[in-house]
Amino acid sequence: MTVTETVAPAPAAVVPLRRNWRFQLIWAGSTASFLGVEAADVAYPLAILALTGSPVQAAAFGVVQLLATLLCGLPAGDYADRHDSRRLLLLAEGVRAAATGSVAVVFILTGHASLLHFLVAAAALGAAQPFGGTARMLLVREVVPPAQLTAALTQEQVRNGLGALAGPPLGGTLYGLKALRHGLPFVFSAATFLISLACAFFVRVPTKPAEPAVAAEREPTLRRMFAGVRNLWDDPALRAATVLAMAINTVGAPLVLVTVVLLRAQGVSPALTGLALAGSAVGGLAGALLVKPLHRLQPGVLLIGFAFLVVPALALLAVPLGPWWVAGLLLTVSLGIPALEVLVDVLILRRVPAEQRGRTIGAVMTLFTLGMPVGTVYAGLLLEYLSPSAALLVLAGTMAVAAVSCAKPELRAARWPA
Repeated sequence: MTVTETVAPAPAAVVPLRRNWRFQLIWAGSTASFLGVEAADVAYPLAILALTGSPVQAAAFGVVQLLATLLCGLPAGDYADRHDSRRLLLLAEGVRAAATGSVAVVFILTGHASLLHFLVAAAALGAAQPFGGTARMLLVREVVPPAQLTAALTQEQVRNGLGALAGPPLGGTLYGLKALRHGLPFVFSAATFLISLACAFFVRVPTKPAEPAVAAEREPTLRRMFAGVRNLWDDPALRAATVLAMAINTVGAPLVLVTVVLLRAQGVSPALTGLALAGSAVGGLAGALLVKPLHRLQPGVLLIGFAFLVVPALALLAVPLGPWWVAGLLLTVSLGIPALEVLVDVLILRRVPAEQRGRTIGAVMTLFTLGMPVGTVYAGLLLEYLSPSAALLVLAGTMAVAAVSCAKPELRAARWPA
């Protein structure tokens, strides 16, 4: 008699991330669009200043864009949980390409656009951003195995560093070339959105099951939209992590403004000021190499430690030692930013149910974005009544209060998800 042995099938080999063409397509598209955004963010205020001569009206573009992003953050998360992520990304990139392309066409034909046209484009770009950002984050999780997620998110941080370093000077240079009647940066930005759209078009992912969407439809709309906020608030560790990360973002958002005013008071030239500010981008790019080593620390310890590191860095910026001193401090602090962003992504989003992940992404993006105008207004008021050095010391004190308040035992005990 022959005995037949049953041999369990060997587990499928995990494809190396560099050969995961679906992720690499998503990454290539996001890198292109991020570079286009960074370049256009310089060109838009330059074009509005040339049209109106008013810094207030130039700032209005950013305000409208930011408000649209804030208003659409929670709806974007709710929509992403109930619909196909790839189609949502295609729609968002199509809207951004159309909005930027319309500005490019008008510039090519007439040499300028009206302020109303700029503001409509700002609203479209701001509204599309959370839809595309949420969809892209969900897509990455659909095409990357959990064991490779940190490496994939680290590659995303390389994208951010490259875009932040190359985008602003590229946007200024393209606008200064006067090609296509100053429309070249907008043509370039629209082209990057089309590249992102094309990359997303060729990515194929499994279709989401219909059951969670049907169940979600039975909930009231507002309850669905705020489910992500509830997920963050109901978990003590996530609540402390979110508040602390939001505080870091609030203090960090106006740092460019405060630094510019500080260096101007020291008589530093605009060119050297720009080089000093580039320290942040260089630090962020180099910091991508530190994500894996820093993640040997537990997430709560890493987040709290970074928050306390920001305090002396802000205080030392107040010491008037020139642009290279500022560049060195900005570079040093920015080394930890990629590890921190990956930490927030992994720690928070892996702890919530998959069917509510889009809502949680929307909540995180909305809260973090909200910190930007709050921090900018706060810093503006400080600079109105205090010297730049004193304003930096107040910001350092604010960060210290937030760090001490959020250093809860629940956050210190947080562990990386399996």
